Amino acid sequence: MFDTLKEILVDKLKVDAGLITPDATREEAELDSLAVVELSMLLDKEYSITISDDELMEAKTIGEMARLITERRAAV
Repeated sequence: MFDTLKEILVDKLKVDAGLITPDATREEAELDSLAVVELSMLLDKEYSITISDDELMEAKTIGEMARLITERRAAV
């Protein structure tokens, strides 16, 4: 799921691909709260994965976000 998350961040949210690593924090990846809200909406709309922006904000790293998305996807 990390690769899919990276693709979304780069293609849809225009984040620099070089900043997206599993260990990168939101700040290191330059993901502000607005970008996280957009990510939450994209996941719901395009992948039918419901994760609140608050839950995504609680993830400390991009890798944790990917794990959360994977867990949510498996629960559907």
